[in-house]
Amino acid sequence: MARLRLFAILRETAGTDRDHFDAGSVAELLDQARQRYGEPFSTSLEFASVAVNGISINQLQGDDTPLAEDDEVALMPPVSGGLG
Repeated sequence: MARLRLFAILRETAGTDRDHFDAGSVAELLDQARQRYGEPFSTSLEFASVAVNGISINQLQGDDTPLAEDDEVALMPPVSGGLG
């Protein structure tokens, strides 16, 4: 099972900072997570960055990135702010 790590608002809306999913791709894992955690999570997920084993899925195969049993998927909200 792939491990899911959740940060900031995604962690808050899911009610956990980690979980496990039996999914063959990032798309499957995200669909399962949406079903498990509901609407507030799904809304927050729209703007999230997704990484598999520390690599952005934008540098891999996007949502079609395959997942193996020992992969870790991290969901991070966009970073905002900075020096003013």
